[in-house]
Amino acid sequence: MNFMIESIIVCIVFSALIVIPMLKNPLVQIQSYPPAIGNRAIELGLVEKDRARKSKKTVIIKSIASLFFVVILTVVVYFVNGARTFLAGFGISYLLWMVVNWYDALVLDCLLFCHCKRFVLPGTEDMVKEYHDYWFHIKGSMIGMMIGLPVCLLTGACTILFTYLFG
Repeated sequence: MNFMIESIIVCIVFSALIVIPMLKNPLVQIQSYPPAIGNRAIELGLVEKDRARKSKKTVIIKSIASLFFVVILTVVVYFVNGARTFLAGFGISYLLWMVVNWYDALVLDCLLFCHCKRFVLPGTEDMVKEYHDYWFHIKGSMIGMMIGLPVCLLTGACTILFTYLFG
């Protein structure tokens, strides 16, 4: 039951962090749009090329966010779930990661993003096929599964550190 409540809370917080800024300006998540839409946004001058998917700036921001997630996940698995071993810290954090990862892909991306006109960028209205590219989001989720491994491995290591520091 604890895990279910945590999962719901984490999905709500994740939704707020992603959806609220996008409602104000969909371009804040341009790196999460399918490449054809991102390229059109660059061509139209809606965004600069340094905001592209694999730009150095995007990689740095995502790396910092990953370290932030390590800290948050470690605090949650240690203090809320009572994890005291590497395996418990890794396992619980990876399960939470997977819940959010698939919630993002299926609910936020495939349902909300693909079907809500609010997220269609000006000048890309003709790109209906690209907006409905579910496979793009599923592939992204599979990549997210791989990204979660080092994050959660670090969380497992930090769980051991917390056990050493806090007993």
